[in-house]
Amino acid sequence: MPLEAAMIIIDNSEYMRNGDYPPTRFDAQGDAVHLIFETKCDSNPESTVGVMTMAGKAPEILVTSSREPGQVLQAIHSASSMISGSADILTAINVAQLALKHRSNKMLRQRIVVLMGSPLEGTDVKESTLAGLAKKLKKNNIAIDFVCFGDAIEEGADVPVLKKFIDSVNSSENSHYLSVPPSQTQLLADAISRSSVLAADRGAVDDAMADITNTAGGSGGGEFGELGVDPNLDPELAMALRMSLEEENARRAVAEAASGQPPSQPTEAQSSASGSSSIPAMPPTPAPAHATAVSPEDMDEDAMLQQALAMSQQSEDVEMSDHAAAPAHAEDDEDMDEEEAIARAIQMSMQKDQGEEKK
Repeated sequence: MPLEAAMIIIDNSEYMRNGDYPPTRFDAQGDAVHLIFETKCDSNPESTVGVMTMAGKAPEILVTSSREPGQVLQAIHSASSMISGSADILTAINVAQLALKHRSNKMLRQRIVVLMGSPLEGTDVKESTLAGLAKKLKKNNIAIDFVCFGDAIEEGADVPVLKKFIDSVNSSENSHYLSVPPSQTQLLADAISRSSVLAADRGAVDDAMADITNTAGGSGGGEFGELGVDPNLDPELAMALRMSLEEENARRAVAEAASGQPPSQPTEAQSSASGSSSIPAMPPTPAPAHATAVSPEDMDEDAMLQQALAMSQQSEDVEMSDHAAAPAHAEDDEDMDEEEAIARAIQMSMQKDQGEEKK
């Protein structure tokens, strides 16, 4: 993530009253300043942005370094009442360089973003002067971006003067030059957002949003993708939606448990336990094959006779089984009676012998 202290130089010369960039050049420039501020602050939580003017009585710093969007909007509003004179680009860059030198956090890399809509010929800028300034910026490791629009676009030149200046300052592709011609369909801020001026910052913002999405969407697409709300932007709404979703899932689970399960079937152990005291059922006697195919009205006498015989045979089998069990119990009773009689006779004889011995 870029860790930068940036200074945005805005053009508040008389050329900013032109309406070729809707609604005016200055208003289009104000939107671009707000876009640059938000993108750089979002790319790193420690990056700061300052705002200054380059025309009027003299270049003036409106915001040294800030992360508050209200201060930047107030600076743009103040600069709108300071539109006058012509741009002094050299003095403005030197003042911005001095302001960045006294930044509070020395770990922040330095960058100057120049929004210029005035013609370069009217600023008394010479290539030799720009060459010396480029060496100074490169020595102090300060990157610079030029966004030229309106009268600042150098037409007819094979290599614009400001483009040569950027090439002299450039170190590891840290400086950029952008020319935005007037258009009724493309805003100045949109052209800057898609350019290489904010490419590094825009990539850092996209990576951060991807990390948030992946972290929040660990399972099932994550809370951000599932709820459609960023928990970092609106934590209370995200919490309310999450609780509502959990309650709905719990309600569905209870409803499915109450109505979705089939009735339980008794197991074999339960059936044997419940039927242990009852008489075991006899295996069913298979009915004749034609009995299921012929209705009672259509059955002939032979079929009815066979069915009656089968039923009588089944009843005889049941009675025989009952009789077979009954004699067994009777024989057991007779054996027990004989044993008791023998024991009683032995006891009586022993008592009789004892009585005779006493006499």
